[in-house]
Amino acid sequence: YYITNNLRMRNTVYGDSPEPGEPDPLVSEEVVGNVSKLCVLPPGYRGPPRKGHLIFDANFESGNLGRVDYITELEYDIFIRPDTCNPRFRVWFYFTVENVKSDQRVIFNIVNFSKTKSLYREGMSPVVRSTSRPKWQRVPGKNVFYYKCPDHRKNYVMSFAFQFDREDDVYEFAYCFPYTNARLSSWIAKQEERDIDYFYADVLCDTVQQRNLDIITITSPDNIHPTKQKRVIFITARVHPGESPSSYVCEGLMEFILEDTPEAKALRDHIVFKFVPMLNPDGVALGNYRCSLMGFDLNRHWTDPSRWAHPTLEATKALLLEYNDNPSVDLDFYIDIHAHSTLMNGFMYGNVYDDNDRFERQAVFPKLLCNNAEDFSLAFTSFNKDAVKAGTGRRFLGSCLSPRSNCYTLEVSFYSYTTQNSQVIPYSVDGYISLGRNVAKTFLNYYQLTPVTTPPTATQLMPPVNKSKLRAHIRDEVLMVHRQRNNTSKTTLQTDSSRNPSDAIYKPAYEAQLSNSTTSLQSYIKQLRSKMARELTQKQVPSKEMMCTPNSTVSSMFTAKRAYETLRSLSPVTVLYESYSPSARSASPVTHHPPPVTHHNNSSFTRVSEAFTQVSTDQHVDESDKPAPRTTSSSTGPDQSPGPRSEGTRRPFTRPKSKEPAVGDNASRTKFRISKTRER
Repeated sequence: YYITNNLRMRNTVYGDSPEPGEPDPLVSEEVVGNVSKLCVLPPGYRGPPRKGHLIFDANFESGNLGRVDYITELEYDIFIRPDTCNPRFRVWFYFTVENVKSDQRVIFNIVNFSKTKSLYREGMSPVVRSTSRPKWQRVPGKNVFYYKCPDHRKNYVMSFAFQFDREDDVYEFAYCFPYTNARLSSWIAKQEERDIDYFYADVLCDTVQQRNLDIITITSPDNIHPTKQKRVIFITARVHPGESPSSYVCEGLMEFILEDTPEAKALRDHIVFKFVPMLNPDGVALGNYRCSLMGFDLNRHWTDPSRWAHPTLEATKALLLEYNDNPSVDLDFYIDIHAHSTLMNGFMYGNVYDDNDRFERQAVFPKLLCNNAEDFSLAFTSFNKDAVKAGTGRRFLGSCLSPRSNCYTLEVSFYSYTTQNSQVIPYSVDGYISLGRNVAKTFLNYYQLTPVTTPPTATQLMPPVNKSKLRAHIRDEVLMVHRQRNNTSKTTLQTDSSRNPSDAIYKPAYEAQLSNSTTSLQSYIKQLRSKMARELTQKQVPSKEMMCTPNSTVSSMFTAKRAYETLRSLSPVTVLYESYSPSARSASPVTHHPPPVTHHNNSSFTRVSEAFTQVSTDQHVDESDKPAPRTTSSSTGPDQSPGPRSEGTRRPFTRPKSKEPAVGDNASRTKFRISKTRER
């Protein structure tokens, strides 16, 4: 802990701090490198560090922390290290803090931002995680403040308060969710372990610091043949190393295409996807915000990249131009993914063309993406021809590629997106990945690809049944039936609620009834599932598989999904409890629809019962269309049915004894006969 690279720390440890009134040599000294295990001690303190003397570190991949000043025991000033060879950009920070005390409260002030306009004004907050809680989460917005500070030349300062709760944890703080070279390499290795024939990873070139520039190809093996005509979509990300959300969006896009689903297979069969997921590996490793190792903003050097200064840009540009000149390749899209530090939502930048047809065709994809992604804003999407953007990939490739190629810049906010209800929802890692998946779905709509689908099975259409809950309810019903019988017959069986059903006298009857109830219920569930599945597949699910062609229209996979969601939103398990309890089964035969719920007032139970009743009655259309037979009080008992009436015969009419007029009352008898004739 004594070895540090901070001059002020060294002066503090050895007691040779500048005297009052003398200039501090560190104030005018430029911040050059990251701190490494820097222990910040109070002024005048001598001795080894104690718990609560914070140790800062940024000597790791993507780390950025140039200097730490001790203000008080509760407050520290944090200085961002500028990009290498370019002091203009100071935005990204990523550092760790350890040697904390439990319940220790601190205030960190980020004092040297290079941008005054920031999403911190809109409520953005830094992200944090610890060794025991590895998932990144945002610091609560109520603890973050962004203001102009007179103590720092009226520069804007971002201050946030934090309380450490676990002494053994190492806490990590960052500007946004980090995405390093190591994570990308791990993801590629994971895909290669799957041994799938439609994923290819290769090295396009080496960087200035001899890191690999990975290029990933995702397509069906049939599209690899050099003479086959193929459509190519080329996607790049992370040309600015501090824009880590772009890597998550790119990862979500790749994961969707690699899935074993009909939609993903349709995309792989018809399109060759080329990904350069990290266009500036050196800048990412160094913890820069915008520049490469040599201080260049690579997104301003597409016009004339240098092999020694911008090798990744030069190799990517050469490959794109090669595809453009190849007659067997149709380069349909070039999309460069970025993250925006001042605007919300996801949106796109496009080019302005003199050709009206090309300009109108370029506007199609953003509109389709707006329909698929809730966080994509068509209002923020713009098509421009700014001179400042002349060296960007979108502008340069839009001017030199074929007119059939669409060139975009996809931007996503560092902070949040706004819904149609004006609700602000902060982005998470899953939110960025979801946007990438929605981009992949938009390609399905753009090319009008209909995936090959198969009808769902009964298990897929029916909601799952919780068997443990059903069994427990059957047990309660059996206990209730036995208690009723005991109260009626006054046998020796105990009916007290505290009686254990496993007792010697009670157990045989209980197990027998439970076994019969479970068997009947399971058979009914099986019958109900088959009826529902047959009804849905016959009426709503397509039975023939549709071949996937680029010219086919876009359609949903299953129109029966609406019926499934309706049943899913209700409570079928509870209805099964009520409709098929032992008492209900004894009162109603299984061949008919379930009896309605009588001792529950919940409206959802009634709606589900009606749904089950409708399906059950649809299976007996022939019987329901026939007129119901009449019954007589004299020829049939209460438990007997009159039997079917043969066609062409009439059942004799029997007067009800209670309504027949007295003998001798001719007028009343005549009226009675007329009314019964009309009724008949």
